Amino acid sequence: MDRTDDLGALLSETGPNAVAGWLLTGVLLLTAALTALEGAFDWTVIATAVVAIVLLPGIAFRDLRVMPPWELVAIVAVPILWQALLGRAFATDLPIYLAVAALALLIAAELHQFTAVRMNRTFAVVFVVVTTLAVAGLWNVFRWLADTVLGTAFLLDGRSATAINAAVMLEFVYAGIAGIGSGVLFDRYFRSHNGGPTDRTYVPPRPRTEVEEEEEGKPADDTETSTLRDRLGLSSRGQRRASRAMQAVLVGVLLWGLYARDLTTIANAAVALAITFVPAILEREYDLPMDPGLVLWITAAVFLHALGSAGLYDAVGPWDHLTHALSASVVAAAGYAVFRAVHVHTTDVYIPPKLMATFILLFVLAAGVSWEILEFAADRSAIRLGLDAVLAQYGIDDTIVDLVFNAVGAVIVTLWGTVYLTDVADSISELLEHRYGTD
Repeated sequence: MDRTDDLGALLSETGPNAVAGWLLTGVLLLTAALTALEGAFDWTVIATAVVAIVLLPGIAFRDLRVMPPWELVAIVAVPILWQALLGRAFATDLPIYLAVAALALLIAAELHQFTAVRMNRTFAVVFVVVTTLAVAGLWNVFRWLADTVLGTAFLLDGRSATAINAAVMLEFVYAGIAGIGSGVLFDRYFRSHNGGPTDRTYVPPRPRTEVEEEEEGKPADDTETSTLRDRLGLSSRGQRRASRAMQAVLVGVLLWGLYARDLTTIANAAVALAITFVPAILEREYDLPMDPGLVLWITAAVFLHALGSAGLYDAVGPWDHLTHALSASVVAAAGYAVFRAVHVHTTDVYIPPKLMATFILLFVLAAGVSWEILEFAADRSAIRLGLDAVLAQYGIDDTIVDLVFNAVGAVIVTLWGTVYLTDVADSISELLEHRYGTD
């Protein structure tokens, strides 16, 4: 019988690994105690949380030899010991986010082992990359909120908004490097790992019958779709007309940009107009069902962004945040469709409905951080080349509020948008099955 389970094999029961793991755990416990005595409670909480994650497998199996690989524990422990115990800061944030990536892999293994979540190697690596980027975004959002609401100086420390934003962007870049680099290294580690799961650590794939039983308990899509159309006040025909009207306006914006020789308007309008034709291409070439509401949703997101680039971003303050929320909802929709398609396609990956919202939020935050890096790079490149910026940033407040509205977009999708995506996800799953077979 095939007992392939990369995440289950990540937990070790060997004596040498247990000795090294317990030594590192003891040092972390000592760090937690010393930082508590010094009043550095943030490091106390972090060290204690890491210890709990490391010890959970041994406690659950009632065998203290069962631990994650000591190498991963060491990667997580080094930044804590260096900064909390020795009181020294790293020259860059790269080691910290390497630790975040390693901790994300430990969490993935334990979610796989002790909950209904199922992950294979590829999905776990993607989870590590996404979580590392999302944590970078969340960490800076929390620091900014604390400074704004409580008057602290974690982030807003007296420097100019532009200087702080540049520092945060550099941190995001380090998080991206750490996440992607760790993902590649972890994938190689999985491939070179000779040992398989033991009888205790092996987690069988989730039976498809259980998935189907959960799906049967959901309300029919037709009922919910009707309700959403009632909320919009538009029939399917009206939604198609609205999408076409937006396309016509985008053509007008593009022509105006060409007349005015405005590179920013030309680039954004052209890209937006091209994206509005993507749903039709996907439907024609890959037979993906595209509900008129879904097409309108995508079209509205790029339409509002193009109008913003044409001048509304400067004229209307909240316009940027509105477009970020709507664009983030489209990203969340894509994430949901892909997650669900993989979930349906293979029994090796399963995300319970109650956790799907968390996965979507992490995905959107990671995409938001990536977008902010792209904006920053485009903005700085334009300044150096003496060109008009196609994408621009306006300081740390703009960046953080954008990330907050990205989260709002993700919440919108989890509450009201999934009804438009179920058929798309199922069709993607059928494409995967046709091309790669069923796992």
